[in-house]
Amino acid sequence: MRILFFVSSMHAGGAERVAATLASAWAARGDTVALVPTYTGRGDCFYPLHGDVRLQWLADQMGSLGRKFCPPLAKWLAMRRLVRDFRPDVIVSFLTNVNVMVLLATHKLGVPVIVSERTNPAFSTSAGAVLRRLRNWTYPWASKVVLQSRDSVASFRTMAPHIQQEKLAVMPNPMPADMPEARTGPRVPAAERPRLMAMGRLVASKRFDTLIQAFASLAKTFPDWDLVIWGEGPLRAQLEAQVTALGLDERVQLPGRTEQPWDALRQADVFALVSAVEGFPNVLLEAMALGCACVTVDCPSGPREITQHGQFAELVPLGDQQALQDAMARLMCDPVLRDAMGRRAAGSVRQHYGIAQILARWDALFESIGRSHRESMNDQ
Repeated sequence: MRILFFVSSMHAGGAERVAATLASAWAARGDTVALVPTYTGRGDCFYPLHGDVRLQWLADQMGSLGRKFCPPLAKWLAMRRLVRDFRPDVIVSFLTNVNVMVLLATHKLGVPVIVSERTNPAFSTSAGAVLRRLRNWTYPWASKVVLQSRDSVASFRTMAPHIQQEKLAVMPNPMPADMPEARTGPRVPAAERPRLMAMGRLVASKRFDTLIQAFASLAKTFPDWDLVIWGEGPLRAQLEAQVTALGLDERVQLPGRTEQPWDALRQADVFALVSAVEGFPNVLLEAMALGCACVTVDCPSGPREITQHGQFAELVPLGDQQALQDAMARLMCDPVLRDAMGRRAAGSVRQHYGIAQILARWDALFESIGRSHRESMNDQ
């Protein structure tokens, strides 16, 4: 199969990592894959790709004059030219702004297009009024509109009721193919302090201030535990001031961004996710896959699905601070429970979100739209 894959950039980010994982997996099994970042500033590819993936920067196809004087028109022309030259069986596109441009550029070219929303549309602020109108106009042209979680479907239907239900599909993110094996047994040697860990950008939606406050409430009960929050962002100074005000400078660490997130997660005794909203929390999926015992709030969207309604992690209501503290305490006081929960969590997510399982779901989607496309062509 010939797959033409458009994504905004290949910088560090969740959508970019999933794009690299899927493109590499398709190429590894013999598909012909072209991965096309559409960012006019070009940039670098942060994630490793299989050697057979054709990485083609759209900026190189636009020319310097097009990038400088009329980027939208230059993008439109470059995309149409790529489609005609590559002759794909299917086009896959990630992120709303890229999806709209791809649909505009490929309209009436006769190639099936799958567009994927990478956030929960009901809570995302990345699409302004103009982009939302363009999305509502162009998305009916797509063969399929992919959402990352079942929770997103109802909200998307409310926002875009004219898009037919049969055009919507749910496609969760896969675990990266090179994910290390799950940890077996407790992490902490006798000489080390156990760690409650979180990871993400230091922004309001991640609610790390809430996690720090919950940890502060438990700090005296669990004097041997520390809290480590990996990540960088605009709220660093505010969070550091909160830690100091609570007298927890020796107990709470904000070491910044890590280039080795899996190594960091493997050092967690308990992982916590307390976000107000997620599109599909890869970090929760990966923490569970690595065998971490996890506590997560039931935010939209993803945690409820990933944890199987709380079967494989502590799932607490969003906004219930006491429930969050109680769930953290249950895991912090019981190493046997942590070990058992981590083992069960790893088994569950590896069974449901392994690359082979997610590729099979994409294959079924490709077959479905290919069949519909052939039928529509025969009717013309």
